[in-house]
Amino acid sequence: MNRPAETRRAPPGLEFLTTKKDEFVGWARKFSLFPYPFVTACCAMEFMSVSSTLYDTDRFGAALPRFSPRQSDLLMVVGTITHKQAPVLRRVYEQMCEPKWVIAFGACATSGGFYQNYAALAGIDKIIPVDLYIPGCPPRPETVIDGIMKLQDRIAADRHPIVTETF
Repeated sequence: MNRPAETRRAPPGLEFLTTKKDEFVGWARKFSLFPYPFVTACCAMEFMSVSSTLYDTDRFGAALPRFSPRQSDLLMVVGTITHKQAPVLRRVYEQMCEPKWVIAFGACATSGGFYQNYAALAGIDKIIPVDLYIPGCPPRPETVIDGIMKLQDRIAADRHPIVTETF
């Protein structure tokens, strides 16, 4: 019998197993974020201070920045993005491995900031999907830590479909 995926259920003994599997995979992904910093402007100083020992992002599993999009799953867009940089940012996003998340860091990445001209992109959500917006110009390190924690909660709550219909 071929039923649609929405009505298909796991065998009675596997429902507990797949629920616990989702919790375990969510916990593992939550504490193993590999950020790719796309840093372009003055918010870079705040990004560096978040990575310092005072605001240790290692506690959240996001300490090792990867400088290759193929090795990262969290894109942190920090600073102003111009229309000329937009195709590069889009290519970086497309090269990242699945699942992937995006954080818009600061007012310029979120909405274009105070640059109301022809060159600045008015928010990176015009070219890539954004999971979390961190406000501020520049945002305080505490705000960034809070944003990472909110993203971690969202990651842990997601479903992680590893078990297929044949399992």
